[in-house]
Amino acid sequence: MTSVELPEPSGKVALITGASRGIGYGIAEALVARGDRVCITGRNEDALKEAVEQLGADRVIGVAGKAHDEAHQAHAVERTMEAFGRVDFLVNNAGTNPVFGPIADLDLNVARKVFETNVVSALGFAQRTWHAWQKDNGGAIVNIASVAGVSASPFIGAYGISKAAMINLTIQLAHEYAPKVRANAIAPAVVKTKFAQALYEGREAEAAAAYPLGRLGVPSDIGGAAAFLTSEQSDWITGQTLVVDGGIFLNAGVG
Repeated sequence: MTSVELPEPSGKVALITGASRGIGYGIAEALVARGDRVCITGRNEDALKEAVEQLGADRVIGVAGKAHDEAHQAHAVERTMEAFGRVDFLVNNAGTNPVFGPIADLDLNVARKVFETNVVSALGFAQRTWHAWQKDNGGAIVNIASVAGVSASPFIGAYGISKAAMINLTIQLAHEYAPKVRANAIAPAVVKTKFAQALYEGREAEAAAAYPLGRLGVPSDIGGAAAFLTSEQSDWITGQTLVVDGGIFLNAGVG
């Protein structure tokens, strides 16, 4: 069996939140594959350790904690700087969606929790990476939003509202951090992850049939998009939201 050789180190470093599995892991995989060194975060320490081992402990470190915890944010950035000496790219992927139902009956404490995790934490990480490295050295930020943030999203309204806020946060960061740092967002449709399982479990074929490209997304689809938005090929792109949706929005036309 032929062993897979990693590419030469790129010299770049990424911090990816919520990356022990799912979309975050797919992004980490894509950046490691091109030679970046990466710090991944996640709530579950065991899952994080396993992810680090799978990705390659020679190029990846993990920092366990909750994304909305400011002490964790500070520790993750500090560990990245200690281990790698820089943090070129920030990918805000950590998110939560603990409620399913109409917003008319939404518990406002749950709404606050969704915003703390999905939006405020992203701003916190963006502030810390800015002051630690990007302010003087440049870089890029990628915020993982959702198609729920650019359309009505029945029964996951709190999540959709938070992702709309994430898109505007991206625009604000792109404006304020220019020209040193580019900030863009990715808005995926349904991607096959544990996080989104309730949206397709037991009916994947039916769910996929609604997509012009005939399938649901997979984490590597978002990994490829994030790799592009943190590459030199996207050097003149900032403040944008890249919809990665398998064509599902094409079905929203009239007729």
